[in-house]
Amino acid sequence: MSNQAFDAIMEHKIVAIVRGFESETVIEMAKAYCANGIHCVEVTFDQTSRESQLKTAQTIRMVKEALGDRMCVGAGTVMTAEQVRMAADAGAEYMISPNVDEEIILETKRLGKLSIPGAMTPSEIAAGYKMGADIIKLFPANELGLSYIRAIKAPLKHIPLMATGGVRPFNAMDYLKAGSAALGVGGDLVNKQWIAAGEFDKIGAAARAFADSVKGA
Repeated sequence: MSNQAFDAIMEHKIVAIVRGFESETVIEMAKAYCANGIHCVEVTFDQTSRESQLKTAQTIRMVKEALGDRMCVGAGTVMTAEQVRMAADAGAEYMISPNVDEEIILETKRLGKLSIPGAMTPSEIAAGYKMGADIIKLFPANELGLSYIRAIKAPLKHIPLMATGGVRPFNAMDYLKAGSAALGVGGDLVNKQWIAAGEFDKIGAAARAFADSVKGA
């Protein structure tokens, strides 16, 4: 396991989810996050073409080169073992998937990276963790609700969860208090209108709101 990545996620709590932007734009977004208290970013794979996947790997590499140790960069929507290797070669420190796939988990662990598969049910959560996952992404957290998280954490309190879906500054702490160890966040952190207008100061302000919302957790 990448202890550095695990520690970063556990400490900072927020993982920004970035999907569908040009590499240069992602770098500007990551700079805005980093300057305002968010130090973990997930750059997601686009499964539609090989070219798109290579582009994701290149974006990960460029973000790492631009920000170095100031930003803990991971890959998202990792669906194949080849994508695990592509992301790892580019510098990704953790692999996030929408599902529990043993091949992906094992390849991630073989390469010494942090494994974060997505799951919904107690059986999926427990199975993913047994396969070697380090954190389980609980998705869609907003549909499942806080009471669901509290209920499953009772018997599965040993398994770190990352609630993803519907997390906002006003409810972020509620998810943490319910038992989530970290949070996956899109929303205003990837506001397309602000980004198209080059208003990265607004992206930074949104990042600060999230970072402040989990202080003391």
